[in-house]
Parts: sequence; structure tokens; C-alpha cells
Amino acid sequence: MDIFERIANNKGPLGKHMKESHGYFTFPKLEGEIDAHMTFRGKKVLTWSINNYLGLSNLPEVRKADADAAAKWGLGYPMGARMMSGQTDLHEEFERQIADFMEMEAAYLLNFGYQGFMSIVDSLTHRNDVIVYDSECHACLVDGVRMHPGKSFVYPHNDIEKCEKQLERAAKITEKTGGGILLITEGVFGMSGDQGKLKEIVELRKQGHSFRLVVDDAHGFGTLGEKGQGAGEYQGVHQEIDVLLGTFAKSMASVGAFVCSKKDVIDFLSYNMRSQVFAKSLPMPLVAGALKRLELLKAETQRKKLWVIVDALQNGLKEAGFNLGNTNSCVTPVMLSGTLGEATMLTHDLRENFGIFTSIVTFPVVPKGMILLRLIPTASHSLEDVDYTIETFSKIKAKLDAGEYHSDVVLDMNA
Repeated sequence: MDIFERIANNKGPLGKHMKESHGYFTFPKLEGEIDAHMTFRGKKVLTWSINNYLGLSNLPEVRKADADAAAKWGLGYPMGARMMSGQTDLHEEFERQIADFMEMEAAYLLNFGYQGFMSIVDSLTHRNDVIVYDSECHACLVDGVRMHPGKSFVYPHNDIEKCEKQLERAAKITEKTGGGILLITEGVFGMSGDQGKLKEIVELRKQGHSFRLVVDDAHGFGTLGEKGQGAGEYQGVHQEIDVLLGTFAKSMASVGAFVCSKKDVIDFLSYNMRSQVFAKSLPMPLVAGALKRLELLKAETQRKKLWVIVDALQNGLKEAGFNLGNTNSCVTPVMLSGTLGEATMLTHDLRENFGIFTSIVTFPVVPKGMILLRLIPTASHSLEDVDYTIETFSKIKAKLDAGEYHSDVVLDMNA
């Protein structure tokens, strides 16, 4: 069959609903300044879908740093990959500062989190190595594992007993191949909001298991720990993490990412990560902006504001009888039962009649029969926003339970 003919007939589990959902449930357009209140289809909505955890995106000092850097350098400089012609003092300065803040030997600046994290997994492993990873690792890590020419074993989410069994399987293979073991998990899992069991994983190493630990802490960096170093600091095992990945796309409200590790590892990655070696260097305004954002992240003021909102939202939802799963981070998943059709009816009601915009997550991302409304609290939200949301969620849950959203088909927003 012709490739184009095949994809015309099968657009995938999410793409098959494109006709009904595009521009509303999928690829929606939130407009205006990044804030707790934005515009959707001409109406002001209270949004819980923006990963602007610390509320840095529109602080005057951040906007000024971005604007000044753009005026000074434009978006072109530096041109070329860093290894060839794209290296600058500012790139190196950010790496020194982030390594110092994270209390790691060295750091390397990445153009994108997804691209970079996938490439790190690929770069660190040889065909004789074995990868062991959590079943709910982010897609970028899973794609990195897919590129691995050797063996890989997955363990059920946060199941330490099964993780240990997979490490034992891996060890039997590496004893023959002479390779090593790379264990990959998350600091905070982006959908469920629960932290990876880093403390328990580190304990496995103390019990004699040999592996190197890679942690993607995209959602933990800047939000967890007294200093904001992330889930490792929060759990008291920060220094036991071998390779730590962080992104600018969450707490720092920008574009880019970083990896921290021992100097030898960072030196190796800088010369062997194909996604960086063959990609244009991160533009100067993003680097200068990252330095300003890091300065504010260190100050803790915004993180304290964030946790006032997180605690109020999560405690209030739990008291109202909502199931938030096992979240112990800022990510706030509200788990309801219903069909895909009911999910679209409920979400439409939330947006159009109550003015609340949340991300809707359904099968195949979550099990069939589950509707997950994923809320991302930020330092930009107010306690009034929290109260209104809890009150509204109680109303829509009552309507869902009463069958008012009953539907066997996806609501067609483009009819």
C-alpha cells in the first residue's frame, strides 16, 4: 500500500478525531499574555493548562531581559552548531551557574528538552549496555530507549520490587556482554504528578545493584526542594543522581534545557550528542533570558507563592471528594469516570459556561473509561481562582454523575 494512502485511512488513536476536535479539544489557541487568565475563542478564561509554574513569563524584569537581549543580538546569533561556530561566553556562563546551583560538577545547555533528553539516552549507551526504565517515563525518554541497539527492560510504574527484578535480568546480560546498566526514571511524572521513587532506587544501589541513574526532572526542577533543585533534593538523594535533566519549558517559562553530571560525562556528551553536535546553537536571547530566570528561581519568592496555590487547590479538591491519585508535586490530576464523548461534553461545559480551561486527557494516554482533567497551578493564580475552580468542579462532577453529559460520540466542534 502507498504510504500516503495508508496514513489517509489511519490517522492514529488521537488523529482519528481530528475532524471534530481540531482547534478546540486538540490544538486549541490560548491568546494574550501568559497568565492565569487568557483568551480562548474570544472569551476570557481561567486557565490551568500552562506550565508557567513560577509565573516568570511576564514579570517585568524577565520581559526586559528577553527584549534587551533580542535588541542586542537578534535571534540569529550565534550562527552554527556550538562545536563549529556557535559557542559564546554567555552559553558557558549559564552552564557554570546552573551547575553551581544544582551542586553538580558540570552542565551542558540543550536546545530542546525532548530532542536533548532522547539524544542523551542514545549517546550514553552502547549495544552491550542494558536500559531499565519506568513504564511512565516521558515519551522523549521512551524514544531514546527505542534508539538503543541493545536490550531494554521496562518495569511497572514506581514498582521497586519489579524494578529490582529487571535490574537482576539486566545484570545477567551485562555479565556476558561486559556492558553497563542505565536506569531511567522521572523526578515528577507529568500526568500523574507522583514523584519517582528516587530514594528507594538509590537504596537498591546500596544493596549491591550496579547501575547509573538518569532522572528527567522537568516538572521537579524549580518547584521541589528547599532550594528548588528538584525531586532529588526533596527526597534527600540529590547527590546520588548520576545524570540529571532539566528543562526551561516549565518553571523557567522559556525554551531550552540542560543536563548536569560529572565533568567527564558532560565533556563526553558535548562531543557525542548528535542532536547538539549537528544543531544550531541556542539563540542568545534565550540564553540571556535563562540567566535572568535562574536568578529569580534562586530567590525562592515565586516558589513560595506557587505552593500557597498548590496546597489550597489540592487540599480543597480532596476535601470536596475528588480523586487526585498519588500526586505529591504541583501537577494536579483530577480523575473522573466516563466515556470519550462525556469527556468532550464536560470540557465544553467547563470552557463555555464556566470559563475554565483545563487540559483533557483520555485514552490512549490514560486507561479507557477515565477522564483526567490535568491542572497546573502557578504562582500567577490567586486563592479566588482556586475557590471558584473547586466550586465549579463540584458542579460539573454532579452533572457527570447525573448523566447530563452522556454521549457515545466526540462532540463535533467544527460542524
